[in-house]
Amino acid sequence: MNFRTLDLNLLRVFDTVMVERNVTRAAAQLAMSQPAVSNALRRLREVVGEDLFVPGRNGVTPTPHAGSLWPAVRDALARLRDVFEPQDFDPRQDEHLFTLLMTDATAAVVVPLLLAALQRQQSRVELRVEPLTSRDPRQPLERGSADIAVGFFPDVERQLAASGVLGDFAHDVLHECEYVCIMRRGHSLAASPQLTLDDYCAAAHARVNFAGRPNGFVDESLSRLGRTRRVVLTVNQFATAAAAVSQSNLLSVVPRSFVAVSGVADQVVIRTPPIDLPRIEVGMLWHRRRERDIAHRWLRRTLANLEPEATASAEPSVAHGLPAGHQSS
Repeated sequence: MNFRTLDLNLLRVFDTVMVERNVTRAAAQLAMSQPAVSNALRRLREVVGEDLFVPGRNGVTPTPHAGSLWPAVRDALARLRDVFEPQDFDPRQDEHLFTLLMTDATAAVVVPLLLAALQRQQSRVELRVEPLTSRDPRQPLERGSADIAVGFFPDVERQLAASGVLGDFAHDVLHECEYVCIMRRGHSLAASPQLTLDDYCAAAHARVNFAGRPNGFVDESLSRLGRTRRVVLTVNQFATAAAAVSQSNLLSVVPRSFVAVSGVADQVVIRTPPIDLPRIEVGMLWHRRRERDIAHRWLRRTLANLEPEATASAEPSVAHGLPAGHQSS
């Protein structure tokens, strides 16, 4: 490979195809035609000496060599942007697309607050909110298909803390929240102000599981006590669980702050779970290669300055705060 003859535009095409994993979508992002992008990939293949992408039914898959090249290419392109692009980001003038990963419970609280902040700034920013489908969102952040993940990532936090070094990812805690148990107002257990462990285990439950795990953290907490619960419904969204609870005799564990924006707050009651559940530390996770990105810094500041207390509560016992971003119940 002769670096002196390398067309740096090919690296921009390579980076965009790595993000999109689809030549047509990459062409749209680059304002190029699909044949032009395909031709650029052919030229890059000639420079590198081997294929970097394998065509598939729904797009292209990077080869291991492409995966090894990408981090250095992304970092180099980011450094070049720092040099040649303006060093100030003005959301009123600069158009920018941000992709954020959140669960529906997080999005129900965060997105309205974030939109209000953008409107106050008369921002031209566009947001794309995509669902979290994993307990560990580092892969899409590494790929560059998302800018920030917002939620509760205890396993990732522990791994970052245990490494003791400045790794590839950064995490900042935004707010704290807690899990509560909800049931419909006419439920037989709603008459008591306290929920006992025996009554909880004997009841029927709706479990939220979007991470593909056979058991959630509630089941793990019960197992430590030698107890189990009867799960009759498993869904992948907190909103679905809340709607089901409001029209059935099921119980479900959800973030406390989510109840106020669930649409069923006036149809359910909140009880403290009779088991120890983890306190939710809602934070934002991002890849460190975005540290110097001025637009990304603006987004992180905006998220850090959100005020969840501004969210109106339809349930007097609902405390404010951002909900869990990723734990399955």
